[in-house]
Amino acid sequence: MKFQLLQAATAAAAAQDLNRISLSTLDWIFVALFFVAMVWICWDVSKKKKETSGDYFLNGRSATWLAIGASIFASNIGSEHLIGLAGSGATSGMAQAHWEMHGWMILLLGWVFVPSMVYTMPEFLERRYNKESRGILTWLSLASYVLTKVSVTVMAGGLALNTLLGINFWVAAIALVIITAIYTVIGGMESVLKTSILQTPILLIGSLVILWIGLKELGGWNEMMAICSSQPVNEYGDGMTTLMRSGHDAEYPWYGALFCSMIIGFWYWCTDQFIVQRVLSGKNQKEARRGTIFGAYLKLLPVFLFLVPGMIAFALTKKPDSAIGAQLAAALMPDAATGALQNPDLAFPMLVNTLLPIGLKGVVICGILAALMSSLASLYNSSAMLYTIDIYKRKHPETEEKRLVRIGRIATVVVVVLGVLWIFVIQAMGKNLYAYIQNIQSLLAPAIATVFLLGICWKKTTAKAGMWTLIIGIVIGALRLVTMIINPQSHNAFTYVFNEMNIYTFGVCTFITCVLVCLAISLFTKKPAVEQIQGLVFGTATKEQKAETRASWNGWDIFHTIVILSVIVAFYIYFW
Repeated sequence: MKFQLLQAATAAAAAQDLNRISLSTLDWIFVALFFVAMVWICWDVSKKKKETSGDYFLNGRSATWLAIGASIFASNIGSEHLIGLAGSGATSGMAQAHWEMHGWMILLLGWVFVPSMVYTMPEFLERRYNKESRGILTWLSLASYVLTKVSVTVMAGGLALNTLLGINFWVAAIALVIITAIYTVIGGMESVLKTSILQTPILLIGSLVILWIGLKELGGWNEMMAICSSQPVNEYGDGMTTLMRSGHDAEYPWYGALFCSMIIGFWYWCTDQFIVQRVLSGKNQKEARRGTIFGAYLKLLPVFLFLVPGMIAFALTKKPDSAIGAQLAAALMPDAATGALQNPDLAFPMLVNTLLPIGLKGVVICGILAALMSSLASLYNSSAMLYTIDIYKRKHPETEEKRLVRIGRIATVVVVVLGVLWIFVIQAMGKNLYAYIQNIQSLLAPAIATVFLLGICWKKTTAKAGMWTLIIGIVIGALRLVTMIINPQSHNAFTYVFNEMNIYTFGVCTFITCVLVCLAISLFTKKPAVEQIQGLVFGTATKEQKAETRASWNGWDIFHTIVILSVIVAFYIYFW
């Protein structure tokens, strides 16, 4: 589906004046209270001096499980979820749910990576492999922030505020970027954690209201399932409610979606500094692990809070006799022949416009603002830490701590500027926002997932194997990305693999290739010394490390882990 951000927003605006939300005094009061609370938190944080990089980037490693779990959720759920995931639900149904239901990967983060308690994930690679691997991952992580986080978050936020309030797209986007940067720069990780505790419940409340009123307007869950299941998505009998599509499906073949989402999930939840940094800020293993369990519970919600409302919006367009259905159809523009929506990324903003009563609109506006700001704040802090600790400090080890903090703030500005400029490339590629994110991540994830997975599970994985696997994986992904942007019209073996092959199938093939490369090089290169991998690979922990880890969990941690896994299994059974 070809979707141009500004064109879609303009088309929706021209369709009806109702696309512009009219806020009451009560709505504005809610918005004002939200900003007052944000200012108070930032003022309180600013009074505490951040003398060292550890204080600034990891909050002195003093975070509790509540702050960690809330920050994990708020950092992950940005405005791209409200806009992009709802848009995906409106056009593809349950196909994208695979990526959201792999929250069990957060449990791996808590049970496997927490005991290492390093500062950054590139630091982990240096300890396990070599300094070259650390440098490669650092630059690759910063590139991923530009390609998938800054650009998409700013783009989605600008679209939301443009559709809801009529604010110019670029004015809205840049204003929120600057506001978020101010409070993040002032307080570092402490600002991120404390504002997340405020933002997460607002985001949950606003989205729950949309879900409840939307189902009520439509006629209930069964009505949504009936309408969406009858909407074909391919010629193989799959409907919008089908999670495991035919292996011949052009967009989401079951094997590509299932396994590629696992690869992306492992990379994102277990190795991406953007997420892992929240856990590493925990005061001890117990708080860090329980924070991941709480975060995994929260991660069960996005399918119902964001994707299902998109399906509700689609179902309402099938009821043109209702006033709300007619308004949604005018903005989302269903195709007369296929019924597919031409402007799916407007689904969530239009639900806000058409469904919510006075007062609740202000709450949801705050939720959208919270989603955008929490994601950007987490991004700012993570990118600053990656550049400062993994690049600048390695070259200038004698740099004083206060200067490191200043360098991190400058690095953040550079990443944000590059991300904003990349928006123009996203528009040219013409993808639904959420689908775009998964496409790019399927190119970045395989190599990183391979070196971490084999590095943890296999003692014989060598330093050169890890380094060359990263290099080869990056080259493969870069070739695919460039070819996708150029989109050559010729058809041959190269263009099939690097442009025409299903992107998720390509991701799985890339992962298999990286695993084989890593295994092969490990067989012919020098094995790591026992001291190098001590405590980093399964079966190498010392008695003291084992005792510390064992003392950090109990039966309740096991119980909640089993509950989360059971819910995920039940979900797959229901939507299979």
